[in-house]
Amino acid sequence: MSLEDIIQKVILYNPDADLQLLKRAFAFANEAHAGQKRNSGEPYITHPVAITTILTDLEMDMDTLVAGLLHDTVEDTGTTLEDIEKYFGREVAQLVDGVTKLSRLEYRSKEERQVENLRKMFLAMARDIRVVLIKLADRLHNMRTLQYHLEHKQREIALETLEIFAPLAHRLGIYRLKWELEDLALRFSNPEKYYELADLVARTREKREEYIRSIISVLHKKMMEVKINAEIQGRPKNLYSIYMKMQKQQLEFNQIYDVMAVRVLVDSVRDCYAVLGTVHTLWVPIPGRFKDYIAMPKSNMYQSLHTTVVSPQGDPLEIQIRTWEMHRTSEYGIAAHWRYKEGGGKDGDFDRKLSWLRQILDWQKDLKDAREFMESLKIDLFADVVFVFTPKGDVMEFPAGSTPLDFAYRVHTQVGHNCVGAKVNNKIVPLDYTLKNGDRVEVLTSKQSHGPSRDWLKIVKTSQAKTKIRQWFKKEQREDNINRGRELLEREIKKHGLEPDAIKSDKLTEYGQKMNLISLDDVYAAVGDGTVSASSLVNKLREEVVREGKQALVSEGIRVLLQQSESRPLPSWGKPTQGIRVRGVDNLLIRLAHCCNPVPGDDIVGYITRGRGVSIHREDCSNVESLLNEPDRLVEVAWDKDFHSPFQVRLEIVGADRAGLLSDIMSVLMELKMSANWVTARGRKDNTGVVEMILEMRNMDQLDYIINRFSRVQDVYSVNRRGQA
Repeated sequence: MSLEDIIQKVILYNPDADLQLLKRAFAFANEAHAGQKRNSGEPYITHPVAITTILTDLEMDMDTLVAGLLHDTVEDTGTTLEDIEKYFGREVAQLVDGVTKLSRLEYRSKEERQVENLRKMFLAMARDIRVVLIKLADRLHNMRTLQYHLEHKQREIALETLEIFAPLAHRLGIYRLKWELEDLALRFSNPEKYYELADLVARTREKREEYIRSIISVLHKKMMEVKINAEIQGRPKNLYSIYMKMQKQQLEFNQIYDVMAVRVLVDSVRDCYAVLGTVHTLWVPIPGRFKDYIAMPKSNMYQSLHTTVVSPQGDPLEIQIRTWEMHRTSEYGIAAHWRYKEGGGKDGDFDRKLSWLRQILDWQKDLKDAREFMESLKIDLFADVVFVFTPKGDVMEFPAGSTPLDFAYRVHTQVGHNCVGAKVNNKIVPLDYTLKNGDRVEVLTSKQSHGPSRDWLKIVKTSQAKTKIRQWFKKEQREDNINRGRELLEREIKKHGLEPDAIKSDKLTEYGQKMNLISLDDVYAAVGDGTVSASSLVNKLREEVVREGKQALVSEGIRVLLQQSESRPLPSWGKPTQGIRVRGVDNLLIRLAHCCNPVPGDDIVGYITRGRGVSIHREDCSNVESLLNEPDRLVEVAWDKDFHSPFQVRLEIVGADRAGLLSDIMSVLMELKMSANWVTARGRKDNTGVVEMILEMRNMDQLDYIINRFSRVQDVYSVNRRGQA
């Protein structure tokens, strides 16, 4: 697929599109990614072009297509969001920002990294749903080219796709993307089962297609008799849905009769119900297998009539009946409801259609624990649904298995807190009653209620209800936890022999923010409820305070010693040796100290050794403090600005001790066409792995870039420079 193919597709559905903008975006992305390669060996630009092609299939607007071409420029090149906004406008920049991962922050775990990326994506979705459409297109193309990754990486990405992105496509109603994502994920997560199923489907395809053709022929003849204009299609099920049905119902492939279904497309809602009546006169409907998603649409806007009848062969046959507009929505979901701005903005009930997203955002911003967030998100994305009625007759949708308590918290948080009972269909039911389709629910409340019970956490199903209950208990006990946490920290500070104000509140707050604890009270509360250990917190902060104090003293000591005689004019700088100039001296032997391995750009100090010339240390080197005892041997040194020779740097990379970590790190070097002079890797008792290597760098900018790239490798916790290069 090329830019010209994209342009031809755009012209078909949007003849007035600004094609020059698209061409400029392509040229910009092509230049930004110049020299970069995909794992397949193809030029990197093939990836954004493929994504934009998928977006044109969804008939997206020009800003989305431009953002699709530019989506990786901020993350993978030197381009900034300011550059994007300058050349392509604020809206495109916001879309690119929403898709860009939080690659420059440090995370304590792989799960936390994933959570923060998802949080950002959902918040960006709330502002503009097109963010997730770009993200889904990005994931789909990555899945299509997953064979070029290592086997463990293929499985990891495939499982994440099944857990997050395929359900997300489902919730947005984009079945065209959902089915392909699921099948590709099955292929890479369980290749043996995938190819076995593909072979079985292929072997029985001809027989099934002949059977479906006979059904279509009968239906088509009947539609002509009753004068209904209809198109009738056979619809094969995707492999993943067949696989899941076999797993859930413990069936063999030959026991599944709905590998194919029949779909009838008509012009109006009236015709939908007329076709339904006609179908039921042809074949006997199976009780309990009729679903009316036209009268009660799914939350992802899906509408259709589903009925299952006994076919002429005696097997169950599913028939779907919908209008052409419903069919378009079922294929493209939320994308089908995006209106170009030049056409008058989005449709009026757009926000209502995204109500499930608003609910996720309502509770997710209060969840700080990574595992809890992921568990809750998967429940909301995966759950089958039930539809129940309020006393006024309004329809509400809940995950299957929900209870009257979930209903109460959906109505209002206070209604949930004050709930003392419930009526379903005018009968008193227990709070752990499982709601069923069509139930009419009424909540009984009392102002004398003492609030939720901890047992409720085991009863409720929805993430929203669980979060509100947990918040109630946290708020009730917060003051006690804050006071307890403050006392524990003060006691720990005294235990270390420190003054009460030795560890300042701003340091506590700064450290707490690394753990998603926003305020000082949040830190105290976390210590008070045992989430954070007072001992480890004080130890870490004490080490940091001591280190910063020592660093400040050493730096000041060096400056005082080197400038103690202000009355004497300073000598001029000597000629450079190995990229170092010494004030007042030429032709000295220069040696870079192995203990700290200084590189151009570091603040440095010189020390005159006995018989080995001048040893160059970084000012923050741990050995510099002892050198202050011999001030006469310290000399002022500086990097020569014209020095451009390569220098060696030793890096220490710490991450999760997992198979493939070293391989992923080395693949970064291969991608950048760099080689390491020396590499070693080892595991540690705390389940972390350490990779150390010596690299040859041209300048500090290259060093900063390579550190940033290593930091973005999955499961890498920290990347630091070390001495002894």
